[in-house]
Amino acid sequence: MKPALIATTLISILSLMACGEKSAPPPPSPTVEVVSVAQRDVPVYMEWIGSLDGDVNAVIRPQVTGYLIKQNYREGDLVKKGQPLFEIDPRTFEATVAEARGQVAKQVAQHETTRANLARIKPLAAVNAVSQKDLDDATGANLAAKAQLDAAEASLQTAKLNLSFTKITSPVTGIAGIAKAQIGDLLSPSMPTELTTVSTVDPIKVYFNISEREYLKFANAANAAGKRQEHVPLELFLVDGSLYPHPGRTSVLNRQVDTSTGTFKVAALFPNQDNLLRPGQYGRVRATMSVDKGALLVPQRAVTEIQGKYLVAVVGADNKVDIRPVTVGERVGTEWVITKGLQPGEQVIAEGTQKVRPGATVNPKPFAAGAPAEKTAAPAPAGKE
Repeated sequence: MKPALIATTLISILSLMACGEKSAPPPPSPTVEVVSVAQRDVPVYMEWIGSLDGDVNAVIRPQVTGYLIKQNYREGDLVKKGQPLFEIDPRTFEATVAEARGQVAKQVAQHETTRANLARIKPLAAVNAVSQKDLDDATGANLAAKAQLDAAEASLQTAKLNLSFTKITSPVTGIAGIAKAQIGDLLSPSMPTELTTVSTVDPIKVYFNISEREYLKFANAANAAGKRQEHVPLELFLVDGSLYPHPGRTSVLNRQVDTSTGTFKVAALFPNQDNLLRPGQYGRVRATMSVDKGALLVPQRAVTEIQGKYLVAVVGADNKVDIRPVTVGERVGTEWVITKGLQPGEQVIAEGTQKVRPGATVNPKPFAAGAPAEKTAAPAPAGKE
């Protein structure tokens, strides 16, 4: 090939390459999802995990020894105060009552005899027809007979009481638990387990523990609202996340801090007319401490934490990104209260912060709140690549 032709070909190739480099388009701006900084009044809550228990839990135990012959309630049902729950074989106790009645009758007869004898001797002793010793003996015999009669009547009352204990009744109106004895079991007061437990569940009690710091907040909030602590309304969220429709109130605050945990034990009462709540359940107890007027809120996913500092990516009117430090407050659901660093209506990146850096131009679009969360990387600090 001729040198002139080779040179022409090389010049053409280089010209084409140069034209290709000049025509390459710049990389597109990353697409991010933004949300406006919201401003509204936000209730400030405190929450604790609580365990439910009966307001009264009556442990049912036998008071006499005997064989269980009958169970008069259905386990898990509501029972009334005084309703029979169990029956112990009463025959031994009926015989004891009959024997005690016989002893009473015997002592009544003996007392009547000594009383009549004393009545005859008293006038004779007054005219010295009998000795003083005879009067003293008659008086002592009458008093002894009266004492024996009183003892016999007390034994009869004890026998009747023991007979009544063969019918074991509920001391309260509440939910009766599963029986821990079967028909034919020999019961006694010293048996290691109870027969059952009856719990009053309307109202039902919810126990939870609060720290000293939380207690002071709770007390100060109540004082600021001009309410007693027991008048601060409480809400109960059940394990399925639903809000129990009836508010509760504080019932008991333990007199001292548990030194092993550093917390107060608190009991709250919640109405439970439908018996929906049962002892042993768990839930979240929430109290409204105050209302933050005009609070600024952003989605929690819009806030990035780096070594204890919180950053938010703000998109300006020119679609350029500003990485801004902020001060955060309370978490409210899926949002975060921002106490410093943002203004109402500013646009912050809720999705796509890992794509941007300070000063970068972005293509913003509205944030889709229902979209799955992406792993949020820390935005590059201002002034660094």
